[in-house]
Amino acid sequence: MRKATDILDTVLDRTVVPGYTKIGYRVRSRFWPADPEPDALDGCSALVTGANSGLGKAAVAGLAELGATVHMLVRDAVKGERARLEVAERVPGAHLELHECDVSDLGSVRAFAERFSAAHGSLDVLVHNAGTLPPERRETAEGNEVALATHVLGPHLLTGLLRPALAAAKGRVVFVTSGGMYAAALHPEDPQYRRGDYSGTKAYARTKRAQVVLAELWAAELAADGVVVHSTHPGWADTPGVTSSLPGFTRVMGPLLRTPEQGADTVVWLAAAPRAHRETGGFWHDRRVRPTHFAPWQHDDPAARRALWELCEAETSLTV
Repeated sequence: MRKATDILDTVLDRTVVPGYTKIGYRVRSRFWPADPEPDALDGCSALVTGANSGLGKAAVAGLAELGATVHMLVRDAVKGERARLEVAERVPGAHLELHECDVSDLGSVRAFAERFSAAHGSLDVLVHNAGTLPPERRETAEGNEVALATHVLGPHLLTGLLRPALAAAKGRVVFVTSGGMYAAALHPEDPQYRRGDYSGTKAYARTKRAQVVLAELWAAELAADGVVVHSTHPGWADTPGVTSSLPGFTRVMGPLLRTPEQGADTVVWLAAAPRAHRETGGFWHDRRVRPTHFAPWQHDDPAARRALWELCEAETSLTV
């Protein structure tokens, strides 16, 4: 039986459309690993970036349902408060704290991390969910391309600054990435996408590939602290970000798109399931580790991986 389900799971994964849509979720949920215990995160703290909508808001609700105190990191305080009230209505008794921070703004990340660390000695779960798909090339005030700053540099800096709190809790870090990363490689020669014609979808895929590699690098770095790091992709979910950035895709795939809760399921599972704390550095989808490349010749150049880490260190002025 197990072999048959493994084959079915792999077929769903490789054929993409069935595996990434609600079809894959419904099929796999019949035989995937067990849910975390209902009180799995009682007494724990979690921090979710991009928490005001879509996958982020769904993850906040899922973590709160398991008993966690959830810190909601948002760029827009008004939208964040609206999301906080919606989650509080859905999860009676939820302990939710709202924090304003723009993850693409490294100064904002530093200021938030200083405030958070002063008030909280430990952190059990850090979810890097904030995302963007810019239609044209833009730079932050610090001169970084926005997708790179949001998906890579900001999360790198936040992880480093919160390392003591994560280590104190033997915590978990989860990068929410995208299956689109399969279409991209690392670009150490032009990480800021300054050359050629800019494409928002390509920048998104490139930085999502970088996120997966960065999660692996942080997994190795934090292993001695007892902190585990994973990345996961949600499949194709019906979120405000997808609707606004890819309206044509949403029109075509709409009936098959996952709900935000289905997309966030593995995020919550990785944050709470015992199995996910016994291993580190995995790239997950639907509660199962997936390959990061489908062809042997696609594997990341070790020099490019080192260059990514060095870029993150240099741009964030963070010395690990």
